[in-house]
Amino acid sequence: MRKYLIACFTLLLVLGSLTAVFADSSWNNSNNGNGKAKGKQKKFKLGVDVLLDEQKELIEGKRVGLITNPTGVDKELNSIVDVLHNDPDVDLTALYGPEHGVRGSAQAGEYVDYYIDEATGLPVYSLYGKTRKPTPEMLEDIDVLLFDIQDVGTRFYTYIYTMAYAMEAAQENDIPFIVLDRPNPLSGIKVQGPVLDPEYKSFVGNYPIPLRHGMTVGELAKLFNNEFGIGADLTVAEMEGWKRNMYYEDTPLEFVMPSPNMPTPETAMVYPGSALIEGTNASEGRGTTKPFELLGAPYVDSTELAAALNDLNLPGIGFRSASFTPAFSKHSGELSHGVQIHVTHKQSFHPVKTGLHMVKTLHDLYPEEFAFRAENSQGVSFFDNLIGNGWVREAIESGKSVEWMEKQWQDELNEFKKLREEYLLY
Repeated sequence: MRKYLIACFTLLLVLGSLTAVFADSSWNNSNNGNGKAKGKQKKFKLGVDVLLDEQKELIEGKRVGLITNPTGVDKELNSIVDVLHNDPDVDLTALYGPEHGVRGSAQAGEYVDYYIDEATGLPVYSLYGKTRKPTPEMLEDIDVLLFDIQDVGTRFYTYIYTMAYAMEAAQENDIPFIVLDRPNPLSGIKVQGPVLDPEYKSFVGNYPIPLRHGMTVGELAKLFNNEFGIGADLTVAEMEGWKRNMYYEDTPLEFVMPSPNMPTPETAMVYPGSALIEGTNASEGRGTTKPFELLGAPYVDSTELAAALNDLNLPGIGFRSASFTPAFSKHSGELSHGVQIHVTHKQSFHPVKTGLHMVKTLHDLYPEEFAFRAENSQGVSFFDNLIGNGWVREAIESGKSVEWMEKQWQDELNEFKKLREEYLLY
């Protein structure tokens, strides 16, 4: 009996060991070492991967112009610049750089000039210098124009307008235009904030879309092309495996900084609201390691501000009192006091309303020190360009509630939501 029990126990140990080995093998076969499933990666494809794997005939044997920046990478994080330059079937002829440049070396708003890319020897034409629209001379050696840049899902991020201007130039010069689609890091469901008033159009808001648009760059390209009279010969290389409810963290992708002050998906999450602070004399955290997550000014009492914002009980968000010294930008070298924004539940978090509450609270707590950015000769503040109208600033100054403001923009927002449905690809 004892020998029988020992034999049974030994058999169980062997079976347990085999199960562990097979389980470990299964994990290794389905995981790339960082907790992300390879199975997911095989199913998930970016527009650039779809172009190269399934639609390469669109660029084979053609002189290709490429608008991109460091986010233009394939699923293996290889730069599309290098991939196309080294492909014998593709003649990559010229590069075009948006704000921050092709290699991402320029700071926000910094003038970028023409130069030669050291890695490839290709000419790099700046679309954030003397012109924001490719000239005929820039396109004379081009048969097809590609756009591959990661957007952040917010109206006042300039890359989507670089895309629109390039589409115009492509149409005017009879050049096909291909957008290589990428995820909206804020997911593709929620559409929030006021629709831009065309009287306040600028390079941080060129079309009447909401502040949080809930669309991919490919979807925006189709909307811009059809609704605003561009009429380009447009192709969108669609992603595979992206669902509208996916935030960036839900994809198998690594996050590559779209710009120097957009280091993480968490930054992108708060950006539609906290970037409104740029339109004021408070710091939005540029020059710190947490841009757009830290905000404040030398005149702020951090404990007071954090308490006032937390008392609002805004969904999905918490505020922690914090002090910081920006290394550059507003209040550079000055000790500033304010808050750090902590998103606790991104599905319920409303960045636009939260941003307006932050601006209004600063205005109400510090009426003598707080100020909106100065008006230009047309009476427009940079805050107006960001929010997309002039009446929100007036509402804050006259004591209106954020809830009142939201009711004012709701009808136009609902109209846009209906229009948007025609252009959704996923």
